[in-house]
Amino acid sequence: MRLYDFSVLTAKGDMTSLAVFKGKVLLIVNTASQCGFTPQYQQLQALQDQFGHDQFSVLAFPCDQFGKQEPGTNESIQAFCQLNYGVTFPVMAKVAVNGTQAIPLFAYLKAECPGILGSKCIKWNFTKFLIDATGQPIKRYAPMTAPNDLITDIQTLMVSH
Repeated sequence: MRLYDFSVLTAKGDMTSLAVFKGKVLLIVNTASQCGFTPQYQQLQALQDQFGHDQFSVLAFPCDQFGKQEPGTNESIQAFCQLNYGVTFPVMAKVAVNGTQAIPLFAYLKAECPGILGSKCIKWNFTKFLIDATGQPIKRYAPMTAPNDLITDIQTLMVSH
């Protein structure tokens, strides 16, 4: 399996293949609207603005598995992200990232980039996965890692592409 073999549900309820992102460096993040880390949306959007839509994209996957911090509908989540943070990157349909209901994409990401001590679980909202332009997961970042702290890693992947 490769990243581009997965399809995900958009917030509008359509399936889309991740193959549409071939050739781009990606930052995949499980997000929530009522989390202490929610202000990271601002830095995620700044990364999107800095690196542009042609070679880079943030992909957000709202998740309600951590403290019930994403209770809204897909529609209300979209409105929240746009009104509060001016988000222009894709915010997909709400998903599960752990357990038997986890979408296959997150099972793959967790296997390719395990957490501390080899953990296959995601511990909290705003866990981030950096993917190179060939679709290879490169690195996992903890929720407390600010998106701005990823700039050098993103630039390195963009230059090597």
